[in-house]
Amino acid sequence: MEPSGRGLARASVTARLLSRLDTFLSGSLRQSAAEELGRCRTVVGACLLLMLAAAVLLVYAPSTPNPRAVGTMSVGLLVGLGGALATLRRGSSSRTAARLLCTVLTAGVLGIALRTHETSVALHPIWMLLPVLSLYLLGPRGSLPFVAVGAGSVGLVLPLWHGWLFPDWFRGGFAALVMLMAWGLSWLLIASRDQTGTALVRALRTLRESEAKLSSLLENTEDVVCSVDAEGRLIAANSALEEMYREIIGVRLESGAQLFPEQAPESLRRRWRECTAQVLSGKRVRFEASPSRLKRPRVLDISVNPVHDLTGRVVGMTVFGRDITDRKEAEARLGEMHRSLLDVSRQAGMAEMATGVLHNVGNALNSVNVSVNVLSERLHQSRLAGLRKATELMGANAQDLGGFFTRDPRGQQLPAYLQALTHQLTGERSELLEEVHTLQKSVEHIKNVVSMQQETARFSGVVERLEVTELLDDALRLHAVAFERLGIQVKREYTDVPLVRVDRHKLLQILLNLMSNARHALLESGRPDKLLVIRVERMVTGRLRIAVVDNGVGISPDDAPRLFSQGFTTKKDGHGFGLHISALAAAEMDAFLSCTSEGRGQGATFTIDLPISGEESRA
Repeated sequence: MEPSGRGLARASVTARLLSRLDTFLSGSLRQSAAEELGRCRTVVGACLLLMLAAAVLLVYAPSTPNPRAVGTMSVGLLVGLGGALATLRRGSSSRTAARLLCTVLTAGVLGIALRTHETSVALHPIWMLLPVLSLYLLGPRGSLPFVAVGAGSVGLVLPLWHGWLFPDWFRGGFAALVMLMAWGLSWLLIASRDQTGTALVRALRTLRESEAKLSSLLENTEDVVCSVDAEGRLIAANSALEEMYREIIGVRLESGAQLFPEQAPESLRRRWRECTAQVLSGKRVRFEASPSRLKRPRVLDISVNPVHDLTGRVVGMTVFGRDITDRKEAEARLGEMHRSLLDVSRQAGMAEMATGVLHNVGNALNSVNVSVNVLSERLHQSRLAGLRKATELMGANAQDLGGFFTRDPRGQQLPAYLQALTHQLTGERSELLEEVHTLQKSVEHIKNVVSMQQETARFSGVVERLEVTELLDDALRLHAVAFERLGIQVKREYTDVPLVRVDRHKLLQILLNLMSNARHALLESGRPDKLLVIRVERMVTGRLRIAVVDNGVGISPDDAPRLFSQGFTTKKDGHGFGLHISALAAAEMDAFLSCTSEGRGQGATFTIDLPISGEESRA
């Protein structure tokens, strides 16, 4: 038979023996607590064994020196022990029967010891049963009188009664001392056992409470939770999984059965086998699933974790599944909102750029209009008409041109007139050329602004390598009219930096927004020394930093944490999208937009940290 089989056989024999002992107990004692039931069974077992010993002694009595006394004592033991058993049969506590048992045992052994003169009988080892049995059945206080009587009898009464000599006195005293030591050690053992039992009961109570709380938590959660062994058999599952299991598999979830039986879809079984293979190797597996057989389409975030024993071996798995359908829908809505915000940001950037273009083109057109008016006025006031009259006069006297110049008064004045007219027309020509040059510069400026806008629009959404300082100059050019009109001094602090790979349109949009905010801050400050510093430098972290610094109204410490939040603005007519959209655009380029300010009236510094993805020459 296998060891486990022998253990089962022993357990079966023990169970039958205990059931036989229980037949001597009353119905209430059979239903008592485990500790009380144990004491009752001990009393029954002790009574039966002592009755067997008394019966043997009764049979042996005729061969003893005092057969009547021994027989009487044996019968008394049998009667007393039977009375103890009868008490258990009718009573509701083991204490009365235990006292009667200890009394009968003490009186019987003492009576036999007093009736015999043999030292071996008087100091029989049965005395050692008294401290152990009485302490277990009656406790320290209840057993002390019986132990005192037994020890006093062995160590004092019997030696005096029989008149023992010194060796027997010593043996009796030593036996009494051993009885007291047995009682003390038994008391320590029982006290330790009781303390351990109390701690065990407390631990079991805590465990049951924790188990109840865990069970309540698992049953009240909407997440699906289950535990399986290393073979894939179900150990425990909550009601949420049971409900979903019936929808997917179509059968009832049963403990001890395979989590995915034969009737489960093959795709689920295959996925489960792949998953368990990884988990049994000690890995944690997490994935998303959307079972098609569910009544309501859902997306589940499933996590399968290994369960280890004390040796670190994987002995099972826990499965957690959370319904993330609402989160997925929210993420989809958030993504759509993000795309809408990007569209709005692009439109805002285009509007900002268009505003700058209109300002610059409008200013250039004003210059063109002035130049055209000057040219028109100069042409209307030109002395070319006098030259025409002089040529007509010379044409009329062409036959005698020499006489005309010498004899005719008009001819005599004509050379001086032509000389003065020549000087005047030369001056007019210089003025007209200067105005034409101004007109050409204005037209060229319009052409450059329009070309820059077209170039930016053409490369929108395309990542390219570009010169950051050139893009900064383009942004400043778009704001040049407003800066000049408001008296804002622009200071460029450029260092030698490599080309960067960015989206031209997004970066220009961020720069235009930062410069527009700086313009408003400087205008609101009302200070005469309005200064805007544009700084470009390479950081030691391998990134390129663009800083837009102004000495405007600054930012309060309370507003700084919310500066890049959607909808937050400090402007009376602001919409709260500019910096938020700029921060999103920067994040899409793997850049970081930040702001520092020492407080109101101390100005502000906005920085953009761009990644440098490889060096490239400008040649």
